[in-house]
Amino acid sequence: MSDDADVTAPAPSDDHAAETVAPAQQTRTTGRVIGEWAIVLVLALLAAFIIRTFVFQTFYIPSGSMEPTLQVGDRIIVSKLSYDIHDPHRGDIIVFHAPAREATVCADPSIKDLVKRIIGMPGETISSQGNTILINGKPLAQPWFAPVPLGPAIAPTKIPADSYFVMGDNRTNSCDSRDWGTLPRGNIIGHVVFRIWPISQIGIP
Repeated sequence: MSDDADVTAPAPSDDHAAETVAPAQQTRTTGRVIGEWAIVLVLALLAAFIIRTFVFQTFYIPSGSMEPTLQVGDRIIVSKLSYDIHDPHRGDIIVFHAPAREATVCADPSIKDLVKRIIGMPGETISSQGNTILINGKPLAQPWFAPVPLGPAIAPTKIPADSYFVMGDNRTNSCDSRDWGTLPRGNIIGHVVFRIWPISQIGIP
């Protein structure tokens, strides 16, 4: 038998093997990257939804009822968890769903969410005398801003349990609990904790 009888065809070189395998590997790699990014995107959207729904939400100030504390065009962050941890406090600035009567007594019924300051607490009787707010017949200290004209008087009101009396800081130009009554706690969206715009006013309002 000749020596040539056992000779077999040479195996493909490593370079050739790499050339034939590379396209398949590239397809698998591209698919994996796309899949990973899809998962990251879904998780990011889910996290954003959870944060917006249960933790924080941003709001835009469309009117001057909270001037000078909040100006038209300000953007604020509202904590939705604050009042799951503790009860609302007098002086807190809150965002809330407008009560039903607000649509009939205020100028713009298209606005669904409002921002005001808590002035009266559950169980208290609130009223006014001149520019002085009275709580259970005693003058209320208001360290949040310098004294301002009260505007419309406060009719003596007994605040129900789990309800609050809220007012705008721009007392002479605010449609608030003086007009549409007390605010049920269930309407509260959250506590205003930070102003993010304009840049020159960033901070706790």
